[in-house]
Amino acid sequence: MAPVTAELLDQHCSEVKPLKLENKWKAEQVEKMLQRFKLDGKTMLKMAEIFQREMELGLADKPSSLLMENTYVPELPNGTEEGKYLALDLGGTNFRVILVDLEKGRIVNERVKHYHISDELRLNCGIKLFDFLAECISEFVIENGLADRVLPMGFTFSFPMHQHALDSGILKVWTKSFACPGVEGKDAVKLLNEAIHRRGDNHVELICVLNDTTGTLMQGAMLDKDTAIGLILGTGTNACYLERAERVQHWEVERHGEKQVVIDIEWGAFGDNGCIDFVKTEFDRTVDEKSLIPKSFTFEKKIGGKFMGELVQVVLCSLTREGHLFNGIPSDKLLQHGHFRTSFVSGIEEDSINGTKGNTEKILDDLGLDYDDDDVKIVQYICHLVSLRAAQFVAICVSQILIRMSKPQVTVAVDGSLFKFHPRLRIWMEKYTKLLAPSHPFKIVLVQDGSGKGAALVSAIAKRITEKY
Repeated sequence: MAPVTAELLDQHCSEVKPLKLENKWKAEQVEKMLQRFKLDGKTMLKMAEIFQREMELGLADKPSSLLMENTYVPELPNGTEEGKYLALDLGGTNFRVILVDLEKGRIVNERVKHYHISDELRLNCGIKLFDFLAECISEFVIENGLADRVLPMGFTFSFPMHQHALDSGILKVWTKSFACPGVEGKDAVKLLNEAIHRRGDNHVELICVLNDTTGTLMQGAMLDKDTAIGLILGTGTNACYLERAERVQHWEVERHGEKQVVIDIEWGAFGDNGCIDFVKTEFDRTVDEKSLIPKSFTFEKKIGGKFMGELVQVVLCSLTREGHLFNGIPSDKLLQHGHFRTSFVSGIEEDSINGTKGNTEKILDDLGLDYDDDDVKIVQYICHLVSLRAAQFVAICVSQILIRMSKPQVTVAVDGSLFKFHPRLRIWMEKYTKLLAPSHPFKIVLVQDGSGKGAALVSAIAKRITEKY
């Protein structure tokens, strides 16, 4: 197989056709302003090399924008998992308690109950939050007639944490809409276990903690034994993969001859140290400056669903100020933060695929904008550029993970609304991953509810490990 070269990549980087408008001068000006969204082969290879280097540094416990967290999950589902397991999925204003029945490694029955967390609980004393979680777990167990049964439970805790063991996760910082004092720097597993034991009305044993990315990998592995990468492409983004254990320096618990372990890359922060500033556009900088935490989550702000619509909105406003869009007149809605949603980008991309403009026109109408045919073409062009770049960024990173693992076949399990609903993100991801890692066969599959079912699977694995050692 011929080596991957910048020239070879450039031959295939022809997704973006020249912008054709009635006003040729305007087309040239718009293309000039947006030129830096286009990645050439040299840039992609440079970014791939940096990602690989940052992974190495993180695994060696050296300064890196990639945390490369050890999840302490040394195995994937192997088809022997049996019994009843609970999962608690906490990641937003609603959470779920899930009961699954496993037979021969397959989920044969599932019961789920959703609960709402009030503003008061999300913002006040952390003990009250964990007491409420324990109350809901107890209610669920009693409703299902299992109060007298020992039930292993997995805890999907989708907040930044540092794992010391499979059953220990220290909260680094609250995100989303949570701000409970007294929890940051504490072990979320310990806090929840203490709350469960204070009640004393059930036999739930919290034995593992994970995030939604690890859960997605587990769910994928149950469905396809070749799964070795878990990927989230939704509001946020992250990835995890199976790494050879001897490459991992950070290991705080006793080793038992583990051959492999799941590494949580935490790639949303890739570039927080400035290592990929060379791909940052002026529009990326604006999105970052307006964000709640500037100079953080650098990579996520380029590809995450929370930011993609916002990035397009920043570009639209800039081109309007320059007089290249909407006769230089923005609407109030266009100027209001958060009014251009990422779902709009997906809808507009559908128009681009079909050669239509219905979705685009409806969105522009809803935003209260006056537009002509050239405006529609420019908006579609912007969404195309931003979407393609996001897919290329993901492919660059996935390709390096594939090269690193060097397995004969790898399935990449992906969950998240952006991946699910964007009409061609997956196609581009597959194309550019294959170009960048031509000798490493893979397939990408949609896997849903890793944060729920995946947690139950990890608890089954944790139980197996505990019984073994």
